[in-house]
Amino acid sequence: MPNTLDIGAIILAGGRATRMGGIDKGLLAFQGRPLVSHAIQRLENQTIPIGSIRINANRQLQDYQSLGLPVLVDSHTDFAGPLAGFLAGMENCSHTYLLSVPCDSPFFPLDLAEKMAAHLSQSQADIAVAAACDADGVVRIQPVFCLMKATLKDHLQAFLSAGGRKIDAWTACHQVVHVLFDDPHEHGLAFRNFNTLADLQAHDSTTNVPMKLPPQARPIRADSLPS
Repeated sequence: MPNTLDIGAIILAGGRATRMGGIDKGLLAFQGRPLVSHAIQRLENQTIPIGSIRINANRQLQDYQSLGLPVLVDSHTDFAGPLAGFLAGMENCSHTYLLSVPCDSPFFPLDLAEKMAAHLSQSQADIAVAAACDADGVVRIQPVFCLMKATLKDHLQAFLSAGGRKIDAWTACHQVVHVLFDDPHEHGLAFRNFNTLADLQAHDSTTNVPMKLPPQARPIRADSLPS
């Protein structure tokens, strides 16, 4: 199984945040500190060394640098989406594997890296992608939560250069395992991302959200997922 010490991490904060009115949401205050700092803390709490974590950003670089981590800008200058952040992480990754998480999901599972690594190894896949059930029991893929082999860098570079932008279209080129996580939060927050100021403000008082014990993630076949 890939050791979490051999996993680098990239926090994706390089988008335009159009639904947030163009505000750089990773720097917005959430529970008294920048939203992106919650992602940093949750990665550290799953034994990914702080020196292995990078932030992908394209604006307000000095503000992100003030958090004490290396800040990587997209090599593609047209805001090519999360895949450009994946590539920035791979280009600067000294580890065998790269884990990607967004800057705007402050409650993602603390066992994310461990469970994704376990199922990546068991399936001998190239990429592990998180999945979770929504309130209606429908399985939703969480494509920005990826654990991938850093050796996929050249293929991703070619994919982006050819105009590719969708994560699922790129991952479909490789062997993928989907890892289903039960949400440990009673309010369904594990993979919730905050796209608007209203979302952020509505959940800013959830520090003490009741928690269940961490669940066991399990792999699911891609052909069993809803289209």
